[in-house]
Amino acid sequence: MPVFALLSAGVRLDGLDGLVNALSDPVSVGIVVGLLAGKPIGIMAATWLVSRFTRARLDEGLTWVDVLGLSALAGIGFTVSLLIGELAFGAGSDREQHVKMAVLTGSLAAALLAAVILRLRNHVYRRIHEEETADRDHDNIPDIYQDADPGHGTGPEQP
Repeated sequence: MPVFALLSAGVRLDGLDGLVNALSDPVSVGIVVGLLAGKPIGIMAATWLVSRFTRARLDEGLTWVDVLGLSALAGIGFTVSLLIGELAFGAGSDREQHVKMAVLTGSLAAALLAAVILRLRNHVYRRIHEEETADRDHDNIPDIYQDADPGHGTGPEQP
């Protein structure tokens, strides 16, 4: 996908010097910071405000770290960013090329950041899944749905 995005965006690759030049442009730095920090901060703040001042709450299985990972994932939106860069700086200009490189770099960095955060939480969800699907007595009913004290459950009485 990143190779497709790079080629379809029409980014000129002018070697390492061109990349350094493009990413040292203040507009480029702003774009990368906006994608990596601005979107997650905005989404986290909006989510916190909604959960604080309305009846909406995070699901009990969801933590703020999960919301942070999903917020970081929002930095991967490059289609509209490329359109805005083209409209703001003019098609074919040097600055538009810098914008394209910054958007693609910021999107890639956001994807990597989100992958790291969500990957760190994956072990928690794997453990929950194992607990919910464990069937140690091999009766095809996950143990979590069975009473721990036989004879005192809600199911039919056993002789």
